[in-house]
Amino acid sequence: MKIIILGSGGVGGYYGGLLAQHGQQVTFVARGAHLEAMQREGLQVHSVHGDLRLQPVRTVASLAEAGAADLVLVCTKTHTTDAALQGIAACLCAETMVLSLQNGVDAARRIGAQVGIQHMLGGATWLSSAVEAPGVIRQVSQFRRVVIGELDGRSTPRLQAVAEAFRPTGITIEVTTEIAKVLWTKFVFISAVSGVGALTRLELGEFRHVPETRDLLAGLMGEVEALARAQDIILDPGVVEQTLAFVDASAGGIKPSMQRDVEAGRPFELEAILGVIGRLGRDYAVPTPFAEMVYASLLPVLLKAGGACAHP
Repeated sequence: MKIIILGSGGVGGYYGGLLAQHGQQVTFVARGAHLEAMQREGLQVHSVHGDLRLQPVRTVASLAEAGAADLVLVCTKTHTTDAALQGIAACLCAETMVLSLQNGVDAARRIGAQVGIQHMLGGATWLSSAVEAPGVIRQVSQFRRVVIGELDGRSTPRLQAVAEAFRPTGITIEVTTEIAKVLWTKFVFISAVSGVGALTRLELGEFRHVPETRDLLAGLMGEVEALARAQDIILDPGVVEQTLAFVDASAGGIKPSMQRDVEAGRPFELEAILGVIGRLGRDYAVPTPFAEMVYASLLPVLLKAGGACAHP
């Protein structure tokens, strides 16, 4: 399968490296020092599941250089999506699939508006991985899971083809007929740990058992569950308790990608991870005070880093 990795950082670099290692034709879209290092020295992955090094690797600076693909895997940060998609028309043919593994719950809709919704698959991933140095990916979580599904809930041959491409890599790959439920279940987790992690600037293990902070985590998770229910997306009973149990079982040293960006002084995914909760809360008359408090606390940090908010 011809696969383009759009965004070759922690998620794209890791999954793209595994896919290339197991025989897929992978092209990495990267930029700056990361691109130069990959062109010069290949791609290195240091992982709790085993290291790998690919040299040479096919790398390009833009989609316009990448050529046609069977699958475009979108792994950029959500706030860079529009710029990153420039030139994607050159990669699309009638059968090309586009799969976003970005954070949040509306990536498929936003990307589909640009590429055509018929190309889109829904997807979610659970992974802790980051660029350690140019050309080097560090993956630290025991979990490395990808779930994919058609937006309309069908089971299709193209879904199975993507799953078969991933299967030899050793990651957990699942096909679902309920991708909206999967995305919102993940969102219960990622919005809370990203927001609270970015506020505290501490590793997960340092704040998850502090009673007052745990109440904040649980409160934010409950707001996301209520928003899903308001849209007739029914999550599993006890999803907040299950998510807290997942938090407790996760490695204590984990920091979500949004938190790492905050600590580094970079623009970060505030709108996709927290801003959207308040906006949907107003649309569906669901109170979201926890999410809006965390959003308001982090917004000045985003603006100082040169990011932009979705509304004044």
